[in-house]
Amino acid sequence: MTKFSDLALDPRVLQAVSEAGYEIPTPIQAQAIPHALQGRDVLGIAQTGTGKTASFVLPMVTLLGQGRARARMPRSLVLAPTRELAAQVAENFDTYAKHTKLTKALLIGGVSFGEQDKLIDRGVDVLIATPGRLLDHFERGKLLLTGVQIMVVDEADRMLDMGFIPDIERIFQLTPFTRQTMFYSATMAPEIERITNTFLTNPAKIEVARQSTASTTIEQKLIQFTPTRKDRSFAEKRAVLRALIKAEGESCTNAIIFCNRKMDVDVVAKSLKAHGFNASPIHGDLDQSVRTRTLDGFRDGSVHLLIASDVAARGLDIPAVSHVFNFDVPSHPEDYVHRIGRTGRAGRLGKAYTIAVPSDDKYLTAIESLVKMPIPRGTLPEGLDLATEASDRPREERSPRGGRDRNEGRDRNRSGAGREDRASREARVEPAAEVVAPEVVQAEAPVAQQRREDRPRRDEERRSDGRSDGRSDGRGEERRNDDRRGDDRRGERRDDRRDDRRGRDRDDRGGPPVVGMGDHVPDFILRSFKITSAPQDEHEEEMAVSGSEG
Repeated sequence: MTKFSDLALDPRVLQAVSEAGYEIPTPIQAQAIPHALQGRDVLGIAQTGTGKTASFVLPMVTLLGQGRARARMPRSLVLAPTRELAAQVAENFDTYAKHTKLTKALLIGGVSFGEQDKLIDRGVDVLIATPGRLLDHFERGKLLLTGVQIMVVDEADRMLDMGFIPDIERIFQLTPFTRQTMFYSATMAPEIERITNTFLTNPAKIEVARQSTASTTIEQKLIQFTPTRKDRSFAEKRAVLRALIKAEGESCTNAIIFCNRKMDVDVVAKSLKAHGFNASPIHGDLDQSVRTRTLDGFRDGSVHLLIASDVAARGLDIPAVSHVFNFDVPSHPEDYVHRIGRTGRAGRLGKAYTIAVPSDDKYLTAIESLVKMPIPRGTLPEGLDLATEASDRPREERSPRGGRDRNEGRDRNRSGAGREDRASREARVEPAAEVVAPEVVQAEAPVAQQRREDRPRRDEERRSDGRSDGRSDGRGEERRNDDRRGDDRRGERRDDRRDDRRGRDRDDRGGPPVVGMGDHVPDFILRSFKITSAPQDEHEEEMAVSGSEG
């Protein structure tokens, strides 16, 4: 049986491995480390949880033992698809290189550029980064990759699936052709392997388990059910999840619950908290400080349930996860292997439950085709009533019938009691209107009466002015026309102000309502005009005739 002492590692590295409690390497470590120490390119394919990280960190620390780092020119580079995985690689490096003087820098998003620039300026032996942040530093002129001797791409298939191919190709072009390259992944599809042939030169291909298989220490169960209604599928899945967690009881010491979408992660976390579970969400939209604090709480036991997107499915080493729940069936079959691989690690036993509805059948077929075995079927927990339990409110806060408050209010409105309530509200409003309306009429009536009394006086004055002007100098007609136009404009303004008071004015007079133009008939229509003198020319005659016809 091979031991770490048989792998020609640096004595300081062997001491750190021994202090960490490891004596026998895993299959991927036993086969990959000798090739890496010889300087060959390595393509490692192994199921998750088999120790791939140590298989490239240990030889890297040994190879970098001689030499010195220069400012802004790292000697080795490790690329990881997510911040969490990059931080985990950094932790492994600290563990295995603690007896050496090698330095490292972690370049991930969510951390200020200033702190990272200070580390790079001092010079680092190992640079661990996500592709985006690495290129940000390079474009700012803070980093040179011409001194990279060893380059590692961890979780290569995930890196390529996430759309990092252009970034990876550019990074490879920035590094020396003579570098040593290592690709590690849990799955390696044929098209991914074709791409890696461009980056690797005569690699040593190491495959220690059948491609895309789950560990035999994981007990898998598929829980299928048909929702009572299509629009209640999401709520009833949450009810099934809560029932499964309760059914496991104390054996569920902690668990990771995977959702396909970030927004569903938040909803499921809030639902579990509302029912008294100790749950916290983690996904890519959260600040890095929040994600780090959540992961630390899950590791130390202060967080019982971790609701996550696939950001936590790859590479995270949390040894003592007892259960994994797939709240959503993953759309990519490879993700199923990574998700359930978070439990049953390092020889421990674990359980993985997957909740599925009829619309997930095509995804289940792809998963079973990939793992080359049917997923064992399970049954819903006993006593689960989906119609009653599919609520985000605890049972004690619900109504006795199991409905929501708004449904109860709707039922009351449909009943006779609801109609009586509305009638009583209307009855209470009507007397207030009866009290206000007479006061308004009484206040406005004197104003309207005064206006009606003033109108004949003004009309008589205009007629007398017109007759005197006509007899004296023949300009009376023009004055009458001007008076009529001014009176029309004033009448229109009065009409606009008093349209809403017409009915009340009629009631005050006590007379019948006027049909047609209403109360405000223009004065010139009610007037008759007489020609007092003969026209002196044809033009004046036409004006006089037109005035009399008007």
